[in-house]
Amino acid sequence: MRIYRKLFILALFTSFFITAYGQDENKEAAQQIVEIANDAYFNLKVILIANEQYVQAAELDPENLEANYMAGRTYLETNSKANASKYLLRVYNIDPNYKFNILYLIGQGYQYGLQFEKAMDYYNQYLLQMQQNTKKSGEDFTQEKDVKRRIFECQNGIEYVNTPRDYIIENLGPTINSEWDDFAPVVTADETFMAFTTRRQDGNTNADVFEDNLYYEDVFYSDKNGGKWSYAKNIGPPINIMYHSSNLAISADGSELYLYKSQNGGDIFLSTKNPNGSWSEPVALNSNINSTFSENSVSISPDGNTLYFSSDRPISADKTDLDIYYSKKDRKGEWGAAKNLGEVINTPFDEDGPFIDYDGKTLYFSSKGHKGMGGYDIYKSVYDEANDTWSEPINLGYPMNSPDNDVYFVSTRDGQRGYYASAKADGLGFTDIYHIRLADLEAPPKKVEAKKVEPTEPEKPIVVEPVKEEKIPVTLVLKTVDAQTNSPLDVDVSITSANSNTPVAVLKVNEGFYQAQFENESALQYNIVAQRPGYMYKNVRIDVPPMSNKAGKIAKQISLDKIQVGYSQVIRNIYFDFGTARLKSTSNPELDKLLQVLEENPRYIIEIAGHTDNIGGKDFNLWLSKRRAQAIVDYMVRKGQSEGRFLVEGYGEERPLASNDDEEMGRELNRRVEFRVLQFKQ
Repeated sequence: MRIYRKLFILALFTSFFITAYGQDENKEAAQQIVEIANDAYFNLKVILIANEQYVQAAELDPENLEANYMAGRTYLETNSKANASKYLLRVYNIDPNYKFNILYLIGQGYQYGLQFEKAMDYYNQYLLQMQQNTKKSGEDFTQEKDVKRRIFECQNGIEYVNTPRDYIIENLGPTINSEWDDFAPVVTADETFMAFTTRRQDGNTNADVFEDNLYYEDVFYSDKNGGKWSYAKNIGPPINIMYHSSNLAISADGSELYLYKSQNGGDIFLSTKNPNGSWSEPVALNSNINSTFSENSVSISPDGNTLYFSSDRPISADKTDLDIYYSKKDRKGEWGAAKNLGEVINTPFDEDGPFIDYDGKTLYFSSKGHKGMGGYDIYKSVYDEANDTWSEPINLGYPMNSPDNDVYFVSTRDGQRGYYASAKADGLGFTDIYHIRLADLEAPPKKVEAKKVEPTEPEKPIVVEPVKEEKIPVTLVLKTVDAQTNSPLDVDVSITSANSNTPVAVLKVNEGFYQAQFENESALQYNIVAQRPGYMYKNVRIDVPPMSNKAGKIAKQISLDKIQVGYSQVIRNIYFDFGTARLKSTSNPELDKLLQVLEENPRYIIEIAGHTDNIGGKDFNLWLSKRRAQAIVDYMVRKGQSEGRFLVEGYGEERPLASNDDEEMGRELNRRVEFRVLQFKQ
């Protein structure tokens, strides 16, 4: 804990410098923070904590090259990669020779932020720089082939974002997802059982954390009853052990669960379901499947006779990337020799996450090659039994795929839907599990054909103006429902731009159904606020692609919870000055929404409870948590609420939601204020 206390003390000094002294003191404090961040990054390997410190130092001293460079570099190792360009550009503008490949890194940040034109501009500038420095090599050198691949990805990204697929993507909500990583969903053919991997604290087999300061991977499961998934539970031993345990696939009837274990370089194991519902001790698959290299994903055909899996076993001296293989059962029921799926599916890049659909011939998989837009993209290919060939893989497109990694998609039996994991702005945590209704991948984007003009005077050349393609606004179809009954619910809906707070017109089309249109020239984010008397408001952020010549559609569902005794929720978007109970003005919009809920429900007694992380002394944290809760009550009282309807509590560091050993996935979650309904006054 010594390193965290050191960070806390330093942050207090930094706050003092900002408010009481000038630029020189800020520069000195920033460099001190950089030294602490270097220890966190290079020695302790805690990237998220280091990133926060580098960003703090860079904001304190925008001219500190090391702070800004490392802020950008560490952002590229997080799920917030698009933030990198801001800090790397500062470095380039001050000293363009600070790192040789800084233009390339700036391009990466723009690519992850869907700003593909800017990304290509910086990638091309870097290529020009390489041509002028042909002997350059070393850690800060990126090879030409990698840069050209990035440019190719950006070209694809422009195409995919400008022609988005008509997907409907829905978060599975708190019954499945947590405030930690939840990923790798697998479901049975009848869709009554789901298993997935999670790194949540609650219910974890191991109360300790791994070396990355996150909890160990565990397999959890959920049953579907009455069309709804039940609250997920730990699947227990012998599937889960005191170290990492993760699922890979499940048989169609739910009787066999395939697992990954890190032994022997990474092997695939099988556990079968006993008649009493328990699971057998996992057994490693035979040596035709498992090798001394890594086997880290698997899918079983509906008839149980063909296994598809990924492995990085070398097929030649210069090819050691992940490829997809298959194996068939022999007459004895043993898995036969593994065969590479071939060059139509496998590329010189990594392929992973195969899923063979219920028709036994449609293969979904992820690849860093093919016509991708960055990282892993999800593809679809169909097997032609007559010719023993696989069709050219089709990229499933935006918004399912992104410039970051999109892996481990599984389809439902009807072939129209599926499940996968993604880190989205409307998620409950870092990575959540989503249900997706697939689009028609065979329908090509509509194009406006230029009209042909016949010349009337051949001797005079006729100049024909090109026909401009009409851009069609993107349409949002929003459904709002009661969280308990899932029935449509009329609400007050407001939509504003996340950057400029510009409002967007919303049209009610039916009970619980609303529509809005967006005329963006580039991809933008918008905030949706849904409110109804007697319910807790919801604040959701969505990504909206730019207009194109194809009608774009976004489908979104928002569930609202009734305000009743026992209801509780973390109050989001509340900001305090560091180390104080002084509310920032940026908190007012969220506080005013909470005020409206209180005004609409005047008979409820409310607890406002403050919580902190464990940085600093326990007594100080207890005091600070209660003062912050009191600050919110004071705001409500100034707005006309009776102080007698509030109970103010401060729990300090006593009730963490996550491990305090990590910042973004731990301490940040623990620093919170909660709203809870205690009782109803008659």
